[in-house]
Amino acid sequence: MISLSMENFVQYSPMAFDMVSHVLTLGFAVMLAALLYFVLTIRTVAPRYRISSVLSVVVMVSAFLILLAQAQSWQNAFTYNPATGTYVSPYVGIEAVMGAPLAFTNGFRYLNWLIDVPMLLIQILFVVELSSAERRSRLIRFSFSGAMMIITGYIGQFYEVGNPVPFLVWGAISTLFFIDVLVQMRSLLMNAAKDKRIPANAQGVFKGIWWLFFVSWMLYPGAYLAPLVLDSAATLANPAAVNSLAEMGVVARQITYTIADITSKVFYGVMLTVAAQYRSEAEGYVMRDGSEAVAAA
Repeated sequence: MISLSMENFVQYSPMAFDMVSHVLTLGFAVMLAALLYFVLTIRTVAPRYRISSVLSVVVMVSAFLILLAQAQSWQNAFTYNPATGTYVSPYVGIEAVMGAPLAFTNGFRYLNWLIDVPMLLIQILFVVELSSAERRSRLIRFSFSGAMMIITGYIGQFYEVGNPVPFLVWGAISTLFFIDVLVQMRSLLMNAAKDKRIPANAQGVFKGIWWLFFVSWMLYPGAYLAPLVLDSAATLANPAAVNSLAEMGVVARQITYTIADITSKVFYGVMLTVAAQYRSEAEGYVMRDGSEAVAAA
């Protein structure tokens, strides 16, 4: 059997199909709106913090384009069957799937994360107070752990239906890098929250960023494990119950992924911008005439 995402083995009611379609549309629409925000606020922070905003712009462009492709993949992979009143994939209920031309894939998300995750981790390094040597060291470690976390998770998702052992093994390897990222980020943000060189209002934002980061990133492992719902449901004797449980799992998975993407990219980037604005103000940086940024005398 071809390795496919669990979504291809489920039949969807119009309501469930539209819910996933709408939440995927919400995902790329929010990224586009956030792109405009980050472009328009670049000059509200001092020049030394702007690389963080530039990285947010790159993240939004990447997320918008690839999540748009994800939404189109959903629309193209399923067709409405009037006889059953459901949306189905060519892969549902057939053994010879080699000739089926289309399949929904979450691989687009992984490609997006492979681009975005290292940049999301790196951009914090330009808003907190670090020596050049420490920034370089953390940049290398963040880039490596972030990329390996995504690559190993990407490999694991090819085994998510019918192959629980490699699926869980690759997921466990990915989790090791995930834990390393969490440990690094916590130490970085907690240190920034106590750094006397940083104004109190920015310290409070850094503390908030840690909790946002922790909660939003913990959503991803839950969504990754959603295919176990389908494998567990396959042991049921009632096909309708199997499909209903799997359908709910797919809808919950796509909602979870989208919420996680919005909070870990958009909310995180906005909070970094606010922290950079507070630091800029404390250093005497102001905007004059609403357009040109100058240092206050």
